[in-house]
Parts: sequence; structure tokens; C-alpha cells
Amino acid sequence: MTAGNANRAKTLRPLLALNFFRADMQAGVGPFLGVFLLAHGWQSGWIGTVMTAGGVAGMLMTTPAGALIDATRRKKLFVIIPGICTVIASGIVLLSQQFWLVAASQVATAIAGAAIGPAVAGITLGIVRQVGFNRQIGRNQAFNHAGNMVGAGLSGLVGWFYGFTAVFWLAAFFGVLSIMSVLMIPSDAIDDDAARGLARETRDDNRASAAQVLVGSKPLLILAAALLFFHLGNAAMLPLYGLAVVADKQADPARFVATTIVIAQGTMILTSLAAMRIAEREGYWSVLLVSFAALPVRGVLAAWLTGWGVYPVQILDGVGAGLQSVAVPGLVARILDGTGRINAGQGAVMTFQGIGASLSPAIGGWLAQEFGYGPTFPVLGGFAAVSVVLWIVSASLLKPACVAKPKRLPQPMAPSLAGVA
Repeated sequence: MTAGNANRAKTLRPLLALNFFRADMQAGVGPFLGVFLLAHGWQSGWIGTVMTAGGVAGMLMTTPAGALIDATRRKKLFVIIPGICTVIASGIVLLSQQFWLVAASQVATAIAGAAIGPAVAGITLGIVRQVGFNRQIGRNQAFNHAGNMVGAGLSGLVGWFYGFTAVFWLAAFFGVLSIMSVLMIPSDAIDDDAARGLARETRDDNRASAAQVLVGSKPLLILAAALLFFHLGNAAMLPLYGLAVVADKQADPARFVATTIVIAQGTMILTSLAAMRIAEREGYWSVLLVSFAALPVRGVLAAWLTGWGVYPVQILDGVGAGLQSVAVPGLVARILDGTGRINAGQGAVMTFQGIGASLSPAIGGWLAQEFGYGPTFPVLGGFAAVSVVLWIVSASLLKPACVAKPKRLPQPMAPSLAGVA
């Protein structure tokens, strides 16, 4: 192994570990929160409302957080601080299940977590640059989904044997491992200009403001709108599906929720790697189209199938989310390459995702409470049909942006990235 390859491995291994452990730190408790609160006497409408409160807080912070990631040269700090906050907030829920305390913990978690996505994307881009970003983001997401799958499996196991309290402690443990992983990434391996999509030769040029770059990019706005409608239907689907099965007493709550996550995340590992390969050959347009189309089918199946139906329902969840986990950050990085505002763009897109995701639990929760779970799932799936139509109608504008290839490779990184591109 050459010195360049050894240094690259030393940098990328903790990056992959970070993606593995941060999965359970961020999402490990979330799917269990609904059934945890249900067991403490909460109704589905109030469960959806408290989850929406956290979603709204995170949504409001993602664009400012992305702009801050662009500006800062201490990107690792924006993984460490959210990790600490998430661990503390998870512990608070165990102390009391009062509405305002639970809502406050979810808001605090969402605000802290708003920076993690743009920060990890920025760190990755700063290490591998544009030419290696598509492949590395695919590997990152494969490890992230594997972390979710392992975390969910362990959560189901410890929840079954020791109760839901153990699930929260497990998420805290993964948070500590996430912090340790990011500390192992050498700071000097992150090129802060490359991390924001700024060419070295233009680093001193006057750059457009983040708002000008984002509002002026029609492909980015269409992407954001399509993702808003998708997540308006998607975010509530898994929690409500778990509540539907648990309410019918068809399964142990912790074990069933863990099963749904393991199936979906296992599928996401495969689809994220497939998305990486397809994007290299054909671009991101078809990858995102398939991801949007998976949700309406999933909604129909969820309405009619329980029990064994968890397998096709959650496989489709894995297809949609797995494809998007690679295609969305990759496409944003391509669209905004050279602007110096890539992480602001990542944050802006996450804001639109957050709008949909934050409204979804409240809409789905109250629909389920008033009309039952069965009719709710097709309605949620129908929101993603809007994404499909929007994506197809805008194909002539989107396809050129989706197939664009990264052209810039800063000279200092050329030798070490020969095997990555």
C-alpha cells in the first residue's frame, strides 16, 4: 500500500465509522418514540403533534446550519455538539413523559441535529472532492443504513428483554461512539474550499449570497419541491404502520418496530450502493424518479397488509429512502459546484424535506385518529404522486443537471483519488 493510499484509508475509515454510529444516534429512538408514548397513554394525534414540533424546529435550522458549515473551518465541531445534545435529550424523555418536556426534548434534538447532515456532507466533500463524492457518499450511506439496521436490531433485542429504557441508553452509547469517530478524522485532511464547492482559483472572488444561489437555481427548487411532497407522505408512514399493528396487538411493540427498521435499512444498504453505480452511468434523474414512485405503492400495500405485509411495505421504504440518500446530496453538490454554497444548498433542500416531514406526523396522526389507519396510508402515499408528476413534467430541465459530471480536481488530491473516481 502506498503512503497516499494509507493516508486516505486512515481518513476514510473513521468517516465510515461516523456514518455507521450516527445512524442510531439520530434515528434509533425516533421510530420507537411513538410506541413508547403510546404505552404511556398518549393518543396518536398528540404523538404526531410532538414529533411535528421537533420536525418544525429542525426544518427552521437546516438552511442556516448549512450556511454555517460553508463558513466554518471547524466542521467536526458541528457533529460533536449535536451528538452531545442528542444524548442529553434522549435521557430527558426517560425522566418524564409530560407533553411539554417531551416536546422540548424533541425540539432540542432536532435543532442540534440540523447541522449533522450538512456537516458530514461537507466533511466528505472536503476529503474526496467532487470527483470522488458520488462514490464516497454511496459508501457513507451504505454504512449509515447498516448502522440503522444494527441499531434497530439491538434496540429491538434490548427493548424486548429490558424494556424501552434500554433503547434510549443504546442510542446514547451510539452517540458517544459517533463523537469518538469524528475526532479520529484528521482536520488537515479536510479542504474547506472543496468542502463548500469553491474552486481554489476563485477563492477570493466575490460570491453570490446563499439566497441568490439557491433561489436562482431552478433544478434545485424543483428538487426541493418534489422532496417536500414525498416526505409529507413518507415521514408518518412507518410510525403509523407500527401503531396500527401494535394497536391490533399483533406483535410485541419493540420487536415489531425493530423488524420494520431492519427490513428497510437492509434494503437501503443495497439500494444506496446501486444508486451510486446507476448515477455514475446514467445520472440522478431516473434514480430519483423510482424513489418517488415507491411511496404511492407502499401506501396502498400498507392499507391492506399487516403482519407479513411488513416485508413488502418496508422493502419499498428501503428502495425510496436508499436511492434518495445517495442521489439527493450528490445532485445538490453537482448543481452548486463552483458556487461555494454547496452545504447551504444541502441545508436548504433539507429544509424543504423538513417541511414535509414535520407536517406529516401531525397530518397522519389526526387522520388515523379520525378515520382509522387503513384510509390514512393511501392518502399519505398520494402526496408522493405529486412528486412523480413534478419530476416527469420538469424532465427537460432536470436531466441536464442530473447527468452533469464533476470536472474539477484540485491537483493536491489527484494522486490519492486515482482509485476513488
